[in-house]
This record gives sequence, C-alpha cells and structure tokens, in this order.
Amino acid sequence: MVASKSSPIIPPSAQSIYIDGEKYPLSEQVVKNIEKIIGFQAKQEQKLPLRDRLIEKIASFFGKSEFLYLQLLFFTSWSLCSHLAPELLPFGLPKFDLQEMGIDITALLIATGVLVQQTRQDKLAEQRSHLILQINLLTEQKIAKLIELIEELREDIPNIRDRYDWEAQIMQQATDPQIVLDILQENLEQAETESLQSDS
Repeated sequence: MVASKSSPIIPPSAQSIYIDGEKYPLSEQVVKNIEKIIGFQAKQEQKLPLRDRLIEKIASFFGKSEFLYLQLLFFTSWSLCSHLAPELLPFGLPKFDLQEMGIDITALLIATGVLVQQTRQDKLAEQRSHLILQINLLTEQKIAKLIELIEELREDIPNIRDRYDWEAQIMQQATDPQIVLDILQENLEQAETESLQSDS
C-alpha cells in the first residue's frame, strides 16, 4: 500500500526510494517507524542542556573533513606568508619554521584525520543500527499480521474447532515503537537514579 498521507516529519518526497532508477514507495508502517525514531532522538536532544549541545556541536565540527582542510589552508597560508611577506603576518604570529613546528603540525593533522575517519565510521555504525532496528520492527509487525491472518483463517474454516487463544490475541497486536522507546527511556532513567543513589 502506498503511503499517500504527508507526514509532519518526513516530507512526501521522501516517502519513496530509488533503486536503479526505479521508484519504489515506502509503506506507511515504515514511514511511521522512521518518524517515531526521529521524534525520539529529537526529544532526547532537546532534553540536553545548552552547554552540552554547544560542546556536541563544537566536537562534531572538529570531526568534519572541512576542519582538516581549514587547518591545511591555514598552515599553507602561514608558511607562504612567512617566506614571501613576513610583515603581513596577522595577530603577531611568528615566522613559520618547519623544523621547530613540523612534528607538532604533523601530529595535529594526523589526529584530526583520525577523528574525521572515526566520525565517518560512527555515522556508518549509527546508520547500520537504524537499519537493523527498522528491519526488526518490520519483521515483528509482519509476524503480527501473519498471526492475525491465520487467526481469521482458523475462524473461517468450519471443520477447525473455534477456541479463544489469548497468546495469539496478544501476539497479533504489533508493538508500537513509541511505547517501547518510552519504557526503555523510563527504565534507563530509573537505573541511572538508582546508580547515583547507591554511589552517594
């Protein structure tokens, strides 16, 4: 079934994917699952104090390739200005001396490069975990639908004894990801409170 309703978080244009040039619509359940996870993450970010959000933004900038290119540009400009026009050096910068500063600059560039690579790996790991979560949610919802269809089929076939199966009744209800996320967050906060109380 094609999701025709526009969602508040995911625009209608994002409710389909392209594979080898072919457009495939995303099911409404997939869109709802993605929305709930995005909403949960946004709510967690809003709970962070302003100082923590500021530190995260600064740290995320240090892990971007743009920061590495800015360093390369700065050190290149510094070196050229030192040799060609030392009187133009701003902020009282000393002349660039590769023999004295070479090891420090190399260490800084290597550390930044490693941080950029680590940030990229972290993003890939986060995407993989989101994919696994989506697949697990969809699998659970498909199984719930199958149980529901089997229960309907059992009721419709006359030569099968009709009986009430409370387990099947519960299992055919697909789990709401938002409820699971809320319970998980509540348990994590409770565990964190207990840990702080035990430490004190």
